[in-house]
Amino acid sequence: MTPPRPRAGGASPPGLGPARAGAMEGLGRAALAEDAVRYRLFAAAGPGGEAELRRCAEGVAVRFAPLLANYIWQRQPFRLRYVPPRGETPAHIGGTTLFGDNVEDEWFIVYLVREITREFPGLAARIDDNDGEFLLIEAADFLPKWLNPENSDNRVFFYKGELHLIPLSEPHEQECDLSAATPTISQALALLSTRSEELLAAEPIRTAVYKRISGYPEKIQASFHRAHCYLPAGIVAVLRQRPSLVAAAVQAFYLRDPADLRACRSFQTFPPDKRVMTVVTFTKCLYAQLVQQKFVPDRRSGYMLPLPSHPQYKAYELGMKLAHGFEILCSKCSKVSPDSKRNVLRGPLWERFLSSLKEKNYFKGQMEGSAKYMELLHMAEDYFQRSVTKPESSVEVSPGDEILTLLQTTTIDLKEFEREAASLPPEDDDSWLEITPDDLDQMLKEARNESLPSANEEEQKYDLEAVAESMKAFVSKVSTHEGAEMPWSSDESHVTFDVDSFTKALDRILGADSEELDSDDLDEEEEFDFLDEDDEDLDAENQREDQKESPNELIGSLKSYMNEMDRELAHTNVGKSFTAQKKGASSVNATTSQSAGPDSKAEDTELTPVDVDMNLVANLLESYSAQSGLAGPTSNILQSMGVRLPDNADHIGSNN
Repeated sequence: MTPPRPRAGGASPPGLGPARAGAMEGLGRAALAEDAVRYRLFAAAGPGGEAELRRCAEGVAVRFAPLLANYIWQRQPFRLRYVPPRGETPAHIGGTTLFGDNVEDEWFIVYLVREITREFPGLAARIDDNDGEFLLIEAADFLPKWLNPENSDNRVFFYKGELHLIPLSEPHEQECDLSAATPTISQALALLSTRSEELLAAEPIRTAVYKRISGYPEKIQASFHRAHCYLPAGIVAVLRQRPSLVAAAVQAFYLRDPADLRACRSFQTFPPDKRVMTVVTFTKCLYAQLVQQKFVPDRRSGYMLPLPSHPQYKAYELGMKLAHGFEILCSKCSKVSPDSKRNVLRGPLWERFLSSLKEKNYFKGQMEGSAKYMELLHMAEDYFQRSVTKPESSVEVSPGDEILTLLQTTTIDLKEFEREAASLPPEDDDSWLEITPDDLDQMLKEARNESLPSANEEEQKYDLEAVAESMKAFVSKVSTHEGAEMPWSSDESHVTFDVDSFTKALDRILGADSEELDSDDLDEEEEFDFLDEDDEDLDAENQREDQKESPNELIGSLKSYMNEMDRELAHTNVGKSFTAQKKGASSVNATTSQSAGPDSKAEDTELTPVDVDMNLVANLLESYSAQSGLAGPTSNILQSMGVRLPDNADHIGSNN
């Protein structure tokens, strides 16, 4: 089962503060339902007329029919409709699709939208969902710093098959004003049509998005799962005509309630007395939802299961669950007359649609009139009626109405079904449902390697200096209310320490006037209001004398205090716990040595400086080792900065 994309509240991507990454997901929630994706295609050259846009919608349906005809949607199909202009939104073609638990439906739509703009270069497309600009969320590691949730609306477009990003401002003179928080769609389209090459999204952003939709259209077949099911003959006949109805049946069973199950006590529509073995095509998401549900049928229903040891127990169980779903759908509608086709399968549009299917080898060389040919033809008719010819104002036909209509118009040949059951093709292996700990570790490792710069693990050299420098870079970053910026880029310059700048900053701190005290200092003063006036005058006089001291004297005084503290700590366990530098050795490459202990010459010799980098790396490695291969603060911070430590071989060996 494909997991849904993580929502707001999870860990923010590396390179973005938690507030910035999380807030990116806040756009558009009020406008769209949960788990819904919206797609809008505009005429890039200017306001498109209704007739022109409708022709584009028909052309899209014909061009992409081979992909869409046999696709099984989780909740709703991809469907383009003409939308008249409203406010600042020009006329366009578009739609909204509920994808439910199967987020792959959403990314398949992203692929479709990109390909539509490639095949129809006059169209520019916007796509978002209830999380807002989810394409930006996918590429969160690589977004420019100026881009934030407040100004990201109407900036992300697919145009001529490429992802474009409208910048915040332009150095050249323009007819439209981009100084506002967000441009209007008309302003963005005007820029795209004239300067599209300049507005291409950065290569890392495009790569991140394109990687998510790579593999289509081949991934469509890989998303299917074919399983044997012991079903009533009526359901077998319905699925031959409308294979997509399996999704509605699974959803009805998956989301059932006690009121739904009352209709399953008697099974008025699909009694269990005429059942046959057949092959049903699910998506992996639908199959997982069905097979993972624990359910015992009502004894009054007649759907009795064999023992779990029976070789076809799973087929009986799947068929029983699916039959409950179909019965629930039919119980929620009234009997209807068989008028669903309404003569829509005639006319030039259907002929163009059918010709396109044949040109794209949709029927796979099957002889016209054969069982396989008719099955594919019924799927195409189903798609054509639901997604092409349905007018904008028409009322949605419930799946139950479709099922009852098909039962009245379809001939159920039980003997033919039984003959086919004798030579069914093997069902698909469902071992993908079970993930072992080793499989999970491998998946996490692959995901981690994909997010880091590519390198051969055997040839990768783990440089401890890089670990120390990365931590310095992290500490030196400016943190705001939006979170800490991670020094992700591997080519970032090394952190330098400017002594003069540090001294000036320290001068400003130590030489601050009383008027510049912060709120914490003021709070402390209020706590000592009980002091008598003599003490206050004395403190004020001492403070004025201190302020007369030069910055160099203050620095020298501070250093003397620090040296005295070092001498005291050198004779304690705290001092012994640090690694000191060896003379002539670099900070990180120096080998570990014991700091000076309390001997007869301890106070006569100059204290050996502490090797800060060595102590930093040693403590990080010790913390990493204590994680025992699990997630922890050290690995999380270092991986966020693009540094991946090798596995602890000593720990692995001890476990073995």
